[in-house]
Amino acid sequence: MRIMIVNGPNLNLTGTREPRIYGSDSLGAINSELKEEFVGISFEFFQTNSEGALIDKIQSLEGSGFDGAILNAGALSHYSYSLRDAIAAVSKPVVEVHLSQVFAREEFRRKSVISDACKGTITGFGKYSYFAAVYALTRLLTK
Repeated sequence: MRIMIVNGPNLNLTGTREPRIYGSDSLGAINSELKEEFVGISFEFFQTNSEGALIDKIQSLEGSGFDGAILNAGALSHYSYSLRDAIAAVSKPVVEVHLSQVFAREEFRRKSVISDACKGTITGFGKYSYFAAVYALTRLLTK
């Protein structure tokens, strides 16, 4: 099984940016833990601060040999209709994740414009949101 883990703006600062909200583990450390936990899965990890690059990466799922993607779009989740349309355009399942519990934060974070195009959403479990998403996606793909 092959899964893309795609991270958007500011997630390169995970571990140092507001650790009480986003946790103290770096994105690299989270990626390493995912590889250790799910040894039978081939991962590709991608992070960008560019909306266009994020859209290009999601579009690249078609014909890529990947089975699906896990996407933490960061703040783009709340306003990027072009990202939502890219997710809707691909046939591979995309699971939306958030490190923080977005529904308990600022009002603008409580609405995700990409959720309806995603297979599901996992939020609020810190780095374990990624682990839960990998588990859910693999179960979905093997049933």
